[in-house]
Amino acid sequence: MLGQVLGGRTGSSPSGSRYFRYEVAGLSQSGETESMDYPIRSSGNAFITVPYNRMNQEMQRITRMGGKIVNIEPLN
Repeated sequence: MLGQVLGGRTGSSPSGSRYFRYEVAGLSQSGETESMDYPIRSSGNAFITVPYNRMNQEMQRITRMGGKIVNIEPLN
């Protein structure tokens, strides 16, 4: 399972400590994805762990890279 935690501000609010895992299909290695800290597999789905306060930004980034979010699940 491929996972990555993206940094963000964690405040004293409950939302600062909540994380979600995106299951993403359709990502492939490209010029933009090569600059990431983790590789993108050419087949199968990728799993990306995101803090609550960065969910919207990560959705936009995945869409720009041509991926499709197929599942979002909260992590406890």
